[in-house]
Amino acid sequence: MLAWPDAALATSRGLEAVKARGELLWGADAQGGAPYVFPDPRDPNHLIGFEVDLAEALAAKLGVRARLVLGPWDSLLELLARGDFDVALNGLEATEEKKRVCLLTRPYYVAAERLTVRRGDPRAPHSLAELKGLAVGTLPGSLAERILVREGAQVKTYEGGQDDIYRDLKLGRTDGVLLDEPITQYYGAVEPELDVVPGGFGEVRYAAAVRLGEESLRDALDTALEQLAREGTLRALYERWGLWNAETAALLGDPDPTPRDMPERYTAWRAAVGKLPPFWERVRERYPATLALFLRGALMTLAVSLMAMAVAMVVGLGLAVARVFGPWPLRALALVLTEGVRGTPLLVQLSLVYFGLPQLGVRLAPLTAGVLTLGLNYAAAEAENYRAGLSSVPAGQYEAAHVLGMSRWQTLRYVVFPQALRISLPPMTNDFIALLKDSSLVSVVTLTELTRTYLNLANATRDHLGLGLVVALLYLLLGLPFALLARRVEARLGQHLEGAPR
Repeated sequence: MLAWPDAALATSRGLEAVKARGELLWGADAQGGAPYVFPDPRDPNHLIGFEVDLAEALAAKLGVRARLVLGPWDSLLELLARGDFDVALNGLEATEEKKRVCLLTRPYYVAAERLTVRRGDPRAPHSLAELKGLAVGTLPGSLAERILVREGAQVKTYEGGQDDIYRDLKLGRTDGVLLDEPITQYYGAVEPELDVVPGGFGEVRYAAAVRLGEESLRDALDTALEQLAREGTLRALYERWGLWNAETAALLGDPDPTPRDMPERYTAWRAAVGKLPPFWERVRERYPATLALFLRGALMTLAVSLMAMAVAMVVGLGLAVARVFGPWPLRALALVLTEGVRGTPLLVQLSLVYFGLPQLGVRLAPLTAGVLTLGLNYAAAEAENYRAGLSSVPAGQYEAAHVLGMSRWQTLRYVVFPQALRISLPPMTNDFIALLKDSSLVSVVTLTELTRTYLNLANATRDHLGLGLVVALLYLLLGLPFALLARRVEARLGQHLEGAPR
């Protein structure tokens, strides 16, 4: 079900390409949580959700399989335009603004915007007019955010999962939460400390998005949605997840807005996450089930970090040598490159490489883009470390090497570099450990590393503390061997110096 985008996706276009491939690649974000796309709390190795079921039903109508490509929710349309998947399907609101950048299918679900407040709070708002000046949580780029801005509320948006939004409300950090009805049902209405204000405060319609110019795929998806609605498949799907409502019934032309079947998927979700088991019970039973996912995320983190550090060391050494020994034009160029990279945020650089370069005809695979950007970013820091090491070697060392008849390269190779390495090694080790943690940003380019794995699981199981301790331990285990190795190498290099610290 999961897919890893690669360079071949860049040439995949339209309905014919989907049928030729035999797969419908659809993009979504599993970090948001239920009921859209999320790890099964009972089996975290599988993703479930009503949109997982919908994607599979749509793919079946097209005669292909469905494969999921994970990406950040607020970047799905950019990833779609880049060609990482064929269709974005993840609670995307059907708005006129989106039609300027993509094609939208017919709506497949309608939901009201619901306001959630603290139960028993005498200051709790119960109307839109009462939201003015209050801190209200919601998702960025949503209809709810636009409503809150219009009403003069202090809007607090969250990049993480939906559970975080309601947790802040319970802790008193916000005065209310305005979000779509499915989110409210799964995260707000289930909390005894919270109360959902009766009535709706707006209406949102979900639609799937395809790239501009791919009308054939959009029309095929519209036909599939119409068939699924006519056959009653959509109704049965929404009823399983407890999402059937009068608005969606009217949208699909169903005269009966009353649910007929039991919401089995919603009931199973409530049973799985309704109350966290004791910590040691989770350690014995639940956390071992997540180990395979965490190990895959850790391997991705380690692979990206090692390759990026290799790039950083090579490029950084070249910049440092140019700064110290190069002619003035080369020194100036190295200085501009170093300061330019150091002076801009890594996230901006990653977005420029992954989303900006395709506009110039350069399309990099996610792993390549992540490694290259991280490597070049840290190359600037490494260049300064190496330059400091090279500058620390006394001038007498150069003169002695010259007297012995050594060439410039021999002097650098046998005299300067070994001494500079010992000075540069400690900050280089610190940089690698920092890079190990900064590798979490590669989730922007659809790579699921250790931190993204943790966020997906934590929001699905509502267990941020316990899983957070697990992922913190894994990061420690990843970085500690390199720190110990660097310390031993540093001690070995310093053995010839009397009184050198070990």
